[in-house]
Amino acid sequence: MVFYYSLMNNVIMEKNPVFVGNANYVDLITDNVFLQAIANTMYFTVMSVIFHLILGLSFALLLNTKIISPITRALFRVVYILPWVFTATIIAVLWRLMLNPNGIINYVIVWAGLVSDKVEWLSAKQLALHAVTFINIWAGYPFYMVSLLAGLQGIPDQLYEAATIDGANGRQLFRYITLPQLRPIILSLAMLDFIWTMHQFTLIWMTTGGGPIHVTEMLSTFTYKMAFSSYKFSHASASAFIILALSMFVALFYVRKQRASDE
Repeated sequence: MVFYYSLMNNVIMEKNPVFVGNANYVDLITDNVFLQAIANTMYFTVMSVIFHLILGLSFALLLNTKIISPITRALFRVVYILPWVFTATIIAVLWRLMLNPNGIINYVIVWAGLVSDKVEWLSAKQLALHAVTFINIWAGYPFYMVSLLAGLQGIPDQLYEAATIDGANGRQLFRYITLPQLRPIILSLAMLDFIWTMHQFTLIWMTTGGGPIHVTEMLSTFTYKMAFSSYKFSHASASAFIILALSMFVALFYVRKQRASDE
């Protein structure tokens, strides 16, 4: 139905909508705001996936090591998984309060002398996109951490023992044993995270709403505004179908990878 709507003129608002073919898609790909939304979404998604992986793997390695005591590992495990406990709405509200010009983060950096004046983290054109990306990274890394920690605990100790006897150092153990063993999990996590992050709406809507001046406009917020602010439901349908196509493109690789793993 959404695809059908995308091929008509303004459905719902028009009593007798007319078939217009790909006109709505042409309007979108020539719309500067839509192109900016695509660029913002790609930056937001790619940076989130990369840093989710880096942080998740780093914390998983820390929690899997025997250098620190079991009590300390248990404490770290609770602290590191906290972002995953909160819903996107709570995370958005918490960070909006902390990044407020009068919030705790500005208070600390001004007190420490790092800046001379309060920073508009979510209102400045130069900082807003980076700020919401940081919030999403903070909120999403525990999913990687828990999954990769399970993968690390499933690697046989005999592999490390044999490699150590052969003279491998810590870096070589990580490169030739840990990473290859975790590669299937990493690929699956990255592909799923890419799809999920591309659809992120709540966090953006409740922190910046896509502003200021479309600096944090994502495909999800653009589609929502097109439908429920501008009432251009046909254009919104075309935008939604483009999001579906991008997601399916990544999902295709995920399914092929899973099928190859099963074989």
